[in-house]
Amino acid sequence: MRKVGNVHAVDDVSFTVGEGETLGLVGESGCGKSTVGLTLLNLIPATSGHVFFEGQDLSTLGRGEWRALRREIQIIFQDPMESLNSRHTIGTILEEPFIIHKLGTPEERATWIGDLLVRVGLPRDAVSRFPHEFSGGQRQRIGIARAIALKPKLIVCDEAVSALDVSVRAQIINLLLELQREMKLALLFIAHDLSVVRHVSDDVAVMYLGKIVEQARATDIYERPAHPYTRALLSAIPIPDPDHQRQRIVLEGDVPSPITPPPGCRFHTRCPHTIDVCKSDPPRWEPVDDEQYVACHRWRELA
Repeated sequence: MRKVGNVHAVDDVSFTVGEGETLGLVGESGCGKSTVGLTLLNLIPATSGHVFFEGQDLSTLGRGEWRALRREIQIIFQDPMESLNSRHTIGTILEEPFIIHKLGTPEERATWIGDLLVRVGLPRDAVSRFPHEFSGGQRQRIGIARAIALKPKLIVCDEAVSALDVSVRAQIINLLLELQREMKLALLFIAHDLSVVRHVSDDVAVMYLGKIVEQARATDIYERPAHPYTRALLSAIPIPDPDHQRQRIVLEGDVPSPITPPPGCRFHTRCPHTIDVCKSDPPRWEPVDDEQYVACHRWRELA
């Protein structure tokens, strides 16, 4: 097979998620957010770098070791209809993790499945029904039940509420936060809706074309963003007040190809504050303060 190039989907990305904390990962579609989440679970093998979980380097694990680790790290996908087997009943879907990891007798598993359904706000008799018999929000609750079945420590939420109506979205978010408090879950919350991310996150990382360009506590990101791209994203958040007008920052042009990313700062082709150094030198990761970091040559001038 002839190789014609490399896709730089994720490049030099580094972050930490603590127990019981939520890191929101935001950016435009195609920036590499979902790839980060899938790489954490080894669903997409990393070509280089390391992923550490509780001090253990996951890049060194074999297939059997990864199977055991699946109990600790789970994922909730964006489209619950696609991620649930339409030919299986809900009972069969939720029993599968216990069977794979050889947990419990059939009677015990039946009890656990009923408890899981109640815990996510569904009736116990849902076990005999199929995914197509539920609404989108109910299917996502089933996806959450499957994710928490083995009592994991980290859950990757890959656009877990993006496909849901606003009212249903709020219910699912509240459910996730409630489960997080109960189980001390660490969440990697991948989304493009910055208003949702603000509500759920302790820290926020902003991605552009495979790189994190800014990371900070959620309050700092929203109150004093340092990177021009972050400011443009925040300016697009709708304000539910017709009397309040926000100045929208409109970015010109399209996102460059991840096959041939631009030299220097990857954002320079669309940034309204570009100077020559932006076109030639990649910006360094600099501290704005103790808990906020940014990769931008001009952030001090623009502050």
